[in-house]
Amino acid sequence: MNPSKDSTFAYQAVYRYLVELIEANNPEGQQKLPSLRQLALRLNVSVSTTKYAYSLLEDEGRIYARPKLGYYTRAMPTAPLNEGAANLLDNVFANARQPGMLALSSDAPAMLLSLENPLLMMERELTRQYPRSHAPLYQPFGETELRSVLADRYTHSTTCYWRAEHVYIGSDLRSVLELSLEALNLHGMVALVESPCSWAILRQLQVARIRVIEMPLGDDGRFDLQKVQQLIQREPIRLAVLSSTVSIPHGSLMPAEDKQQVCRWLAERRIWLFENDSYGEFSFVPGASRYRDFADPERLLVFSTFDKIIGSEAPYGYILCRLQGAEFHRLFLERAFRLSPIRQKAIAKLFATRRIDQHTQVLRSMLLDRMQRMQGLLHEHTEGQLQMITPQGGAAIWMKAMRPVDMRRVFERLLAKRIVIAPGEMFSQQGAWQHHLRLSYTIDWSKDIDHALKLLAQAIRDEC
Repeated sequence: MNPSKDSTFAYQAVYRYLVELIEANNPEGQQKLPSLRQLALRLNVSVSTTKYAYSLLEDEGRIYARPKLGYYTRAMPTAPLNEGAANLLDNVFANARQPGMLALSSDAPAMLLSLENPLLMMERELTRQYPRSHAPLYQPFGETELRSVLADRYTHSTTCYWRAEHVYIGSDLRSVLELSLEALNLHGMVALVESPCSWAILRQLQVARIRVIEMPLGDDGRFDLQKVQQLIQREPIRLAVLSSTVSIPHGSLMPAEDKQQVCRWLAERRIWLFENDSYGEFSFVPGASRYRDFADPERLLVFSTFDKIIGSEAPYGYILCRLQGAEFHRLFLERAFRLSPIRQKAIAKLFATRRIDQHTQVLRSMLLDRMQRMQGLLHEHTEGQLQMITPQGGAAIWMKAMRPVDMRRVFERLLAKRIVIAPGEMFSQQGAWQHHLRLSYTIDWSKDIDHALKLLAQAIRDEC
């Protein structure tokens, strides 16, 4: 490791080095860490850089300082956090964030390859160009440059077009979804969602007191269209939430003709379509159709985030919607998001220079490679135990136990081995998919994944 001494972000590399150093040792025991000066000499950085990295770990509660003795790691509890907690989702996320845990439950593509460093370098360059203001002028709906570049990116025809005024940017996905449901007066209504469905969407619908009707996807990635039509005719559905290309977390692609038919029925009933485009760029099939290709543009809202492609330094969520502009304006003004203007301009620059397109192309190739590696290991260690749906994109594999197995119990068994999986019932409000699980292939491949999958297979056998 030889980060440049004058690099503004060298502390991030030092921080990652320390995290790996801590996790490589026994996380349940206590260990003494190198002194600030020792680490600075070892990594060829300044003492102030190592001090800042240590302070981050101290704030997170991973380490503590002993006067005149140095820094020590905190011993981690042997029992997983929230064990036996009623809320499975919170249990999964609390444990996945613990040091020393191998999280096979994540689904963040940018973990394989992020754009965080180019983003921060672009931000630093723009900071020099724009005059410093004592009172930053925050744009209530997002920076104009970023709204414009997103509008251009989503425009594909004279009917499927967007303008900057149709784009709204908020602090995260949860915030923009919350405001969208309120702006369109959908609180307390009925929603149709694909199932399995993103836990983040299910949780937001629950907060808005929306009754959810789940339409299961078949192994071929298709709905039972006859049942969809019957539901739309029978139930007072006001909203449908569907994935744009790859169904998340199912990993399948629905045929274009099926999407067209669903959009036709939604338009007839004037039902709002919320298209989840968070993984829209991660289809392995070129030219995959999207619902917005067939939807009524006056009843369409597209939502997404930047972090799936760029990384955690770009957590903002955004929506595109043509209608209810006055109501969106009122709610965004009330919320008064204070988002970094320079960070948004930097993101816009990455789009405008096509840096994001080049990055996404490489990232898709990496995702396909890791998916095939994970598939091979799963075939080797869980043959006859799990039935896999080969992903057509995205960052995770959806699987079903060949014999009935409660995956929540398998999850609890693996926690004792410091491994975290995502049981299928996380992706349903009605408790469906109990015999299913989702495994990510955007994981730390420097860890012993082979051994972890052997333990998964053993846990399934034990639970059977």
